[in-house]
Amino acid sequence: MHSYLRAIGFGAISKEAEAEKILDETFYDFTKREIAKGENNTAFIQMCKEYAPNMGIMIYGNLDENGFHRQHYFPYLTGAQVSTKDELTIEKRVDGISYAGVCEDGRVGVSIIFYVQNIAQYQRETFLDSVFRKSMSATLSGLSTGGMVLLPVKKDMDQISRQQKSTAKRNQLLSAAKNGDEEAIESLTIEDMDLYSMISRRMYTEDVYSIIDTFFMPYGIECDQYQIMGNIRQCESVVNTATDEKVYQLGLECNDLCFDICINEKDLLGEPEVGRRFKGNIWLQGHVNFE
Repeated sequence: MHSYLRAIGFGAISKEAEAEKILDETFYDFTKREIAKGENNTAFIQMCKEYAPNMGIMIYGNLDENGFHRQHYFPYLTGAQVSTKDELTIEKRVDGISYAGVCEDGRVGVSIIFYVQNIAQYQRETFLDSVFRKSMSATLSGLSTGGMVLLPVKKDMDQISRQQKSTAKRNQLLSAAKNGDEEAIESLTIEDMDLYSMISRRMYTEDVYSIIDTFFMPYGIECDQYQIMGNIRQCESVVNTATDEKVYQLGLECNDLCFDICINEKDLLGEPEVGRRFKGNIWLQGHVNFE
């Protein structure tokens, strides 16, 4: 059974047999269906059913003369805005039935790896040999099974303005460093050393969450799971139509990267509001946009 079903409001499901009933409902009463050419004269079919606005369950598999053969299923959340356009590549995962998106985004400081949601569309684009001629962007989203709400760091307008200028300057240096600019690399090294020294001094008298506004870093052994802390820019509560469980959908800004997450009300400690911060672990997904 998929461990992130509870993130979209299926927290009461504890057995695979219970999950199968939901998957049968998704297959026979889907909200949307996508079809692509499969291997050995089969059709690849991907279906999804919404159980609340922008979230639900996706299943996919192959269709041949013997019927539909499900390969995998996963809960999903559809993001509301384009998150990144930087150096996006798509790679097949080792399981052979899904894809991972890899993005080198300088704002985060690490390679962003996410689970691709729209597999059938990507396979169609690849079959038409047009994906290599199109630019791609990604709309990121995350599912969380545990998190907490933190109060924001108080800042005045001058501090916000200085931080925005500093962030813009750092992004320029990162871009130059990627292109081999030795001066930019040296500047970033010195900046990191100064930052480490500053944090080390302040840690003696301040709480770490009053020093660090946001962070985005890998978590665990899975390449598409992260621990994050981000500012809440949007907050909405929805109800799963099958279970009546309440789910929070949060729009976050994390290291200047914007994306949406969802979390079951039972798994969230604190009351989310715009302006506060969310800290937790997420499974990162993404919808690849072909432009």
